[in-house]
Amino acid sequence: GRTSGLPREIEIWFVESEGKFYILAEHFHATQWVKNIERDPRVQVRIGDQSFAATARVLNSDRDEAIWQTAQRLAREKYGWGDGLPVEIVRD
Repeated sequence: GRTSGLPREIEIWFVESEGKFYILAEHFHATQWVKNIERDPRVQVRIGDQSFAATARVLNSDRDEAIWQTAQRLAREKYGWGDGLPVEIVRD
């Protein structure tokens, strides 16, 4: 957590594109885990029985327009919902 410094764990839907993972924050910048990532982008990711260190970044709607749209489209295709704020996660 950005205040406590303690690790936090969430279970969240994700999509993958070109070796990067994308998660969507329904409440955009008001989402607590988004605030944590903005404070410290180093994250630990677990998918199934695999775990790895990664770096996360909140996408910018102007600068990252193409990948923003891709992440939302992939989420809509996979889950039927994709309207949130995309966060990109890249393996270290």
